Amino acid sequence: MSTSEIDQLIQLLAKLPGLGARSARRATLYLIQHRESLLIPLGGAMAAAAENVKTCDVCANLDTVNPCTICVTQARERKIICVVEDVSDLWALERAGAFSGTYHVLGGTLSALDGVGPEDLRIDTLLSRASEEVVVEVILALNATVDGQTTAHYLADRLADSNVIISHLAHGVPVGGELDYLDDGTLATALKSRRTQI
Repeated sequence: MSTSEIDQLIQLLAKLPGLGARSARRATLYLIQHRESLLIPLGGAMAAAAENVKTCDVCANLDTVNPCTICVTQARERKIICVVEDVSDLWALERAGAFSGTYHVLGGTLSALDGVGPEDLRIDTLLSRASEEVVVEVILALNATVDGQTTAHYLADRLADSNVIISHLAHGVPVGGELDYLDDGTLATALKSRRTQI
């Protein structure tokens, strides 16, 4: 590897969440030192993911099939839709193993500071899905941040005429907490203790 290739790898790794320049340098060195067992397979896996991973047209999950595996699995409860901010939140809830319904990924939250309005999120598709006759409940499983709660209130208002039960995660998810960083037990308890929107 030339120095420019090493520098490029360091710069790309430094863009990953949780990795700064120093951690990226250490990771790059480790990858290069384990070229056969890690760097080459990792490069192949990343190329395959870039080519094959798709966004689900129904829920916006990431999978190699479209619609995604969750949306087409017959064992899932189609009458409940769990609304999450991002795919990482969906994965966190799936990891907890406490939910057997379907999901809807908004793609973010409302944020006046960041210029994110309702038209920037997948709200219209959520309203369309919630109006389907089979759907009886929509769980607003948004992060317990100011933007997450603002978005939850907005969605509750928009869903009020949809003739569905609107619930949200129970308290116990810490204020300011993000779903992807919570342990499985907390997520499972929060889902089981959900209550209707006030």
